[in-house]
Amino acid sequence: MDTINIKRQELENIYGSISPFEFKNKLIELATTSNKKSTRTLLDAGRGNPNWLAASPREAFFTFGHFAITESRASWDNGELTGMPRKSDISKRLYKYINDNPNLPCIDLLKNIIDYGINILNFDPDSFVYELTDAILGDNYPFPDRMLVHIEKIVKEYLKQEMKYDIDKGGDFNVFAVEGATAAMCYVFDSLIANNLLLKGDKIAIITPIFTPYLEIPHLPRYEFEVVYINSNKKNSNGKHTWQCSDNELEKLSDKDIKALFVVNPSNPPSVAISPECTSKLVDIVNNHNPNLMIISDDVYGTFVHGFKSLMAELPYNTLGSYSYSKYFGVTGWRLGTLALHENNVFDTLIEQLPYSIKKRTNKRYADMDTSPSKVPFINRIVADSRQVALNHTAGLSTPQQVQMAFFSAFALIDKENNYKNATIDICHKRKKLLFESLDLKLPNIPYDAAYYTQFDLLEWASENHGSEFANYLQNNYKPVDILFDLAQESSIVLLGGGGFAGPEWSIRISLANLYDEAYAEIGIALRRILDRYVDLWQNKK
Repeated sequence: MDTINIKRQELENIYGSISPFEFKNKLIELATTSNKKSTRTLLDAGRGNPNWLAASPREAFFTFGHFAITESRASWDNGELTGMPRKSDISKRLYKYINDNPNLPCIDLLKNIIDYGINILNFDPDSFVYELTDAILGDNYPFPDRMLVHIEKIVKEYLKQEMKYDIDKGGDFNVFAVEGATAAMCYVFDSLIANNLLLKGDKIAIITPIFTPYLEIPHLPRYEFEVVYINSNKKNSNGKHTWQCSDNELEKLSDKDIKALFVVNPSNPPSVAISPECTSKLVDIVNNHNPNLMIISDDVYGTFVHGFKSLMAELPYNTLGSYSYSKYFGVTGWRLGTLALHENNVFDTLIEQLPYSIKKRTNKRYADMDTSPSKVPFINRIVADSRQVALNHTAGLSTPQQVQMAFFSAFALIDKENNYKNATIDICHKRKKLLFESLDLKLPNIPYDAAYYTQFDLLEWASENHGSEFANYLQNNYKPVDILFDLAQESSIVLLGGGGFAGPEWSIRISLANLYDEAYAEIGIALRRILDRYVDLWQNKK
C-alpha cells in the first residue's frame, strides 16, 4: 500500500475520534506534504482567525503609549530607568501633547477617545487620563482586580450598544475582563463547580451545532455532566437548514433537572443568530417552566449581525454573557474578552439558597476575601477562582490589555455611521457569495446570518442537484473524511467536518474570515471538481 493510501486509512481511523481542530492539523500536514512539488498555496479555511485588523485603535493605542512614557520620564528620568506617572494636571499635559504632535498616527482618534470619556461619560479628566496612562505602562497590579473603573464603564457602553445588554430590563451589570472567551469558558465551568451550582453528573443542555470545546469539556472526568442536546433542526419550505431550534427541541429545557444551558450565539459553525421567535419561546420556557435555569451565552460573533440581541437582553436575570473582541477587531493574539452579569441574577440567588452545610464550605473558600464571604457576588467569585482564590490579590487582566480593550470599545462607540461594522460584515458576505457562485449554487437566504463561517451540507447538495439516489450512493460508499482528504491532497485546501461540532455528519465548515476573497472562489471550484468526480463514478457504476 502506498504512502497516500496509508495516510487516508490513518485519517479515516481518527476522524470523529479526536477534536476537529486536531484533525485539521493532520490535514495541514497532508496538504503540505502533497504540495512539496507544486506551487499551490495552502488554503486553510479551517480556523476562524480573521485576516483583517482594526488599525486605527491600535495606532491610537501606540501613540498614547508614547505619551505615557514621556509622563514616566517627566516623573523620574535616569536614562533607561524612569518613574511612575503623576496624576495632577495629567489631562492638560495630554491635550498639550496632542496639540504639539498633530502628525502622530491617529492622534485625532486618541483625542476623540479622551473627549468621549470626559464629555459623554462625564469622567473626571485627570482620573480618567491617569488610569489609562498608568495602565498602559503596566506598572501596577490591576485594581480593582475585576476591571479598572473607567475602562469598565467604556466597555459597558460598548456591550450595551453592540450586544444590547439592557439595564432598563435587568438593572446594572458588572464586567470581568478576561483573556478572551476561551479563558471565560474555563473560569465559568470551574466557578459553577466550586460554588456547587453544578455538581458532577448534573444535567446540562447545549444548543448544537456548537464550538467543539463546549461539547468536550462537560465530559471531562472533573465534570462528567449529563448532556441534553438542543438541536438546531428547523428547515425552511425548501428543505434548507435555517439553523434555528424547533419548539419541540426548545421544550426539552422545561425539564427542571436541566440546571444550565450553554449557547454560542450566533452559532459556530452555522454562524446564525437565534431568531426573535426562538428567543421568545426560550423566554416563555424559562419564565414559566424552568425559572432557575442558568444560561451561559457566548456572543463573540454578534457584531456580524445587524441588530443582534444577546440573551442577556431578553433574559438578564438568567444569563451570564461572554464576549470576545478577537474576531471583530482581529485581535486573537491580544486575548481580550469579557464576562458580564447583572447584579440581580439567578446565580447569586441559587448560592443564597444552598443548604447551610454547603454554604459553610463555600464561605470558607472565600473567607480571606471578605469578612462576610456569603455576600461575595458570583461575578467576584469567578475573579477569585481564576487565581485559586488564595491569589485573588493578583487577579485580573493585564492593564495594557484593558487599555487596548477600552480603545477598541470607544472606537466603535464613536463610529456613529457604523463604517467599521459595515466593512467587516460586507467582507464576510462577499466571500460567502464568491464561494457559492464558484460552486454554481444559489446563495441561500438565511435570516440572522453572520456569515463568519458557512456550513455546507454535502448530502443536501447531492440530493438537490442529482436526486436522492445519488445522495444515498454517496452516503453508502464514502465518508465525509474522503472529501476532506481529497481537498487537502489535491488542492492543498483544509476544511473542517461539521460532525465534530455536533452538526450534520455530512456537513463541512468553511471559515469565511481568514483567507483573501479570491481564495473562496478557488475553494468552491476545487470542491465542485471533487463532487463532480463522485457524480461521474456513480453514473459509470449505473
